[in-house]
Amino acid sequence: MIGSKRCGVEAAAHTANAHDFICGLKDSYDTNCWEKGVQLSDEQKQRDAIARAILRNPRIALWDEATSALDGEVEKLVKDALERVMRGKTTMVVAHRLNTIMNCNLIILLENGLLLEKGNHASLMEMRHTKKYYGLFTLHFGREK
Repeated sequence: MIGSKRCGVEAAAHTANAHDFICGLKDSYDTNCWEKGVQLSDEQKQRDAIARAILRNPRIALWDEATSALDGEVEKLVKDALERVMRGKTTMVVAHRLNTIMNCNLIILLENGLLLEKGNHASLMEMRHTKKYYGLFTLHFGREK
């Protein structure tokens, strides 16, 4: 039982792109990361949270600003992990960074509590100059993707 639980934890850590930093901790997977234990960076905490969500395997998940305040390299690791976790699940993603939501099936753009637009990335980009998402996207990236 303990061995299979450990395998599940390690598999979740691999999926969440957390395995490498965990192995670099003093006691690897046995490191105490709670009070009076090792302090994790914000980036490590986010990947740890993703691994914990993988272990719980919820049918519905909510990710609130999961890639905020991350540098580009770590943001890509977290985004890749989130995309693997979201497959086949109902997931709501709250994000200000457009590259975090580009692959979502449905994007809902809110402003001051009002629904401005909804659709997937491609359909929102087709609206071109008349809609807010297109303007935000081209402002942020300077080009279409």
